[in-house]
Amino acid sequence: MEFESNIGGEIYRVHLNSDNSKALVNDSEFEYKLIEQNNGRILLRSGTKVYKIENISVNGRQVSFSLNGSFFEATVKDEQDLLLEKLGFEDQAEASIGKLAAPMPGKILEIMAEEGQSVELGDPLIILEAMKMENELKATADGIINSLHVKQGDNVEKNQILLEIKPSG
Repeated sequence: MEFESNIGGEIYRVHLNSDNSKALVNDSEFEYKLIEQNNGRILLRSGTKVYKIENISVNGRQVSFSLNGSFFEATVKDEQDLLLEKLGFEDQAEASIGKLAAPMPGKILEIMAEEGQSVELGDPLIILEAMKMENELKATADGIINSLHVKQGDNVEKNQILLEIKPSG
């Protein structure tokens, strides 16, 4: 398997062999063993060294973790991401940043944002009623509401774009 990781501006190209016992990292080969523990900790053994990996959080391509007590954030691209990048295509996740789509068919009960409003990732924006349940749809990025495509009371289909956010930064 191929990966590329950006940690603190440094790029690490990683190739893992099929039995997950050897890794090629930026042209240096390492033997390793991963030991998953019940408490969510992963021990990484390479040669005589053991590294504790804890507090792992994954959000799309963003991965945060602590390694022997030091905190790191990484952007990780898998084989598909690397191939699409090589071919000059942006992947579907990048193309959809800032677009809030209906996860299922339903009815718009409430819109809690308006065009021009500043929002942060995770802010509640729309209440969608689906199968007699109210679902709170949240901002997919930090930014400004660029356009609303629905109004209160509208019926929507699965994957219909409800609003667009112009990402900041």
